[in-house]
Amino acid sequence: MKRRKTVLVVDDSALMRQMLTSLINRAPDLEVVGAAPDPLIARKMIKELNPDVVTLDIEMPKMDGITFLSKIMTLRPTPVVMISSLTQESAEATMKALELGAVDYVAKPMSGLRENLLLLEDEITAKVRSAAGARVRQLVLKGDAKPNLSFSTTEQVIAIGASTGGVQAITQILEEMPANSPAVVITQHMPKEFTGGFAARLNGKTAMQVSEARQGERIIPGHVFIAPGDTHLGVQRSGAYYTCNLTDGPKVSGHRPSVDAMFASVAEAVGDRAIGVILTGMGKDGAEGLLQMRKAGARTFGQDEATATVYGMCGVAWKTGAVEQQLPLSQMASNILNACRDIGEACRKAG
Repeated sequence: MKRRKTVLVVDDSALMRQMLTSLINRAPDLEVVGAAPDPLIARKMIKELNPDVVTLDIEMPKMDGITFLSKIMTLRPTPVVMISSLTQESAEATMKALELGAVDYVAKPMSGLRENLLLLEDEITAKVRSAAGARVRQLVLKGDAKPNLSFSTTEQVIAIGASTGGVQAITQILEEMPANSPAVVITQHMPKEFTGGFAARLNGKTAMQVSEARQGERIIPGHVFIAPGDTHLGVQRSGAYYTCNLTDGPKVSGHRPSVDAMFASVAEAVGDRAIGVILTGMGKDGAEGLLQMRKAGARTFGQDEATATVYGMCGVAWKTGAVEQQLPLSQMASNILNACRDIGEACRKAG
């Protein structure tokens, strides 16, 4: 029989600690081995218990959750799932937590804690279970600014899809992209309360201009377009240009926004002048769409197992043949840029 994955619950609410403990312990493969009311006690318990996963609130006494998370990821990298209310302030803090290396997050109910937390049981146990198998690492420092390079940018679109662990991965890639990079469209599984803040934070970290996508917006070089939460982002041709197509149709592959939906639209609209990239995440969203891109002649890359926080999405895409080449995260940006140059050269030769 396999060992149950151990969990430390950190929350200043006694009721929340009790309910999370009871809920997680109902999962046959998970076991709460401790519960701490504040980060100072939690720090001691992490050293003593060496849990597989820590669940962490943001607003706590003695030390806030973000400060504590930064210490964990610097001194003793451990998989962390943030559990916090979805106010605007906590949404921004959760985005910071994901950048620092938190594996995932769960939105704590704003009211009716006992009843509504039970409705989240499957989500909580799935995310804690996934975190237990995640690969976490110390923070990666931003490298030197990249020089502008030469691209045939108006004819190219880079499409990136990610889920669990994707905030860190996407940030690292975009930090290495030059200001005149071909346009980038991104679908990251994330609720609508988070995507605006995600775009704003990325905009302050990269040489490119980053924003939430808007309906009909022209997709131009040097810009990154983030799928708004609860909305599919597609790419469509409009005369000589590409534009953003936002829809609120049914979930695709269990998600809205869906990576599959975005990749499929890029395959149809951009074809062999596109680059598809699938990154860390649970499940299989993106594998089918990326395969369509590859069949349409696009270059396709997937994050490798050694550097993916969760290998699910990129692993399925690799097994189905959707991924042309697997790469460690540290090599992803350079390979994307090389592929862009190759496509640009092919376009010039074709006239």
